[in-house]
Amino acid sequence: MSDRDLVVETVRDILAGHEPFVLSDERPWDEGLWAALADAGLTGVGLPEEAGGSGGELADAVAVVATLARGAAAVPVAEQLLVAGPALVAAGLELPSPEQPLSISVGGAVTAAASDDGDGPGRFLLTGTATDVAWAGVARHLAVLASGPAGPVLALVDVTGMEATHAANLAGEPRGSLVFDDAAASGALLTDAQVTELQARYALARAVQLSAALDQVLSWTVQYAGERQQFGRPLGKFQAIQMELAEMAGEVTAVTALVDAAVQALDRQESVTLAAAAAKVRAGAAVEVVARLAHQVHGAIGFTQEYKLHHLTRRCWSWRDEAGTEVAWSRVLGAGLVADPDGLWPALTHVV
Repeated sequence: MSDRDLVVETVRDILAGHEPFVLSDERPWDEGLWAALADAGLTGVGLPEEAGGSGGELADAVAVVATLARGAAAVPVAEQLLVAGPALVAAGLELPSPEQPLSISVGGAVTAAASDDGDGPGRFLLTGTATDVAWAGVARHLAVLASGPAGPVLALVDVTGMEATHAANLAGEPRGSLVFDDAAASGALLTDAQVTELQARYALARAVQLSAALDQVLSWTVQYAGERQQFGRPLGKFQAIQMELAEMAGEVTAVTALVDAAVQALDRQESVTLAAAAAKVRAGAAVEVVARLAHQVHGAIGFTQEYKLHHLTRRCWSWRDEAGTEVAWSRVLGAGLVADPDGLWPALTHVV
């Protein structure tokens, strides 16, 4: 068993003791699951040890995020391991303790003014509203993409105890807003290319989650079709059901291929914008097909709150629209492809 397989097994073992539940204002996340993951060092996987992380490769972090997505885990691990954590490290900012939840904000209108409190360079005061913040009210620290007088700024602010609006996505995951009024933060200037890379990483993180969740939905549906008897035989023996399962499998396979290609591009330290755009667009398009067919095959039981299917399909519908919609990333992808006419065909046929 490889080290990565061992990490995945550990995550699965922890998940086995934390069944998914319907999120609410009273219980917006799985604090017990987070504590167990943090105790095992899994909330720092892929982040360098010298920065306070647990070490490991990008693929290790992706494996952790994917496994948690399959289990409908209500914890901000994707934001911490694949987006905010790496962005802070790349910007030379101090990484908070991985035991404390960290999230990212790339939306809203937040300005960063240089602080004159004598704390030295890299200190800013944040003003404005960060909107649609993943795990708002749960995260202890927030990496904020803000506008500074000299250009974009990535700022790290301690939001412990800061009040957030009680908004949530369709799955019940917190997506509130935070208002800053001269909030002290450390920060670093970013180039436009770094901003684009950060946004692409966020989209890729959601695509990783979508890919894993869609694959699990397919697995559950195939299992159900093999077990559920109708007219004296399993549902999976009917040709119409077989065609629907095959269509679902085709969608999942396409998403997996594009997500894997984008992760590999990121691991090779190549520009990941177009690869992440393609992965996010394809994953989003697959949600409608896979979720619809999964609920059709399951029938009435698939729409009940007591059954497990909704924990993933509601997340898929939510993640589809987060970190940039299909329309937004289709425009990025199209503009990037036509910008280099000679490279259009190689780009269209390039997989890994």
